[in-house]
Amino acid sequence: MIGQLTGTLIDKNPPEVVVDCQGVGYEVSVPMSTFYNLPALGEKVKLLTHFVVREDAQLLYGFATAEERAAFRQLIKISGVGPRTALSVLSGMGVADLAMAITQQEPGRLMKVPGIGKKTAERLLLELKGKLGADLVTTAGTSHDHANDILQALVALGYSDKEAALALKSLPADIGVSDGIKMALKALAK
Repeated sequence: MIGQLTGTLIDKNPPEVVVDCQGVGYEVSVPMSTFYNLPALGEKVKLLTHFVVREDAQLLYGFATAEERAAFRQLIKISGVGPRTALSVLSGMGVADLAMAITQQEPGRLMKVPGIGKKTAERLLLELKGKLGADLVTTAGTSHDHANDILQALVALGYSDKEAALALKSLPADIGVSDGIKMALKALAK
């Protein structure tokens, strides 16, 4: 199995990239979160990968972080969710956003992703509960209860889930809800 590629980025055509590894060009499908963080063409790149062998194809999927790859692997274990749908989910929302949606059991967040309907969103929430989410939400910078309250307050004020999650990452772990909201609003105002 191919677990990682390190080489020169020679082509970028969303969602695929080509990485030259000592003369061999590997076509790799990546989520948009990884795609946006890729270096310029001709520069070195390192991608963690997941290799899929099917009867009609051999496909390689690449990720910038181990968390993205782990989330992808959890997603494709779900019946009815293939690699393409999993990439779509990770392109439409970051791993922290996905973890927050699972922890809070909010199908509406998942339904914002193109190709994810109500039934698929509910199945994702059910299947991933306890497998993805609880451990990742706490890495957002604050304790789970406070992070949840702060996030909901920011969304209620009109910020997107992505903006709110980014603001949460910058907060110290021991901050209270009201102070957290104030600090997050200051960070978002910049």
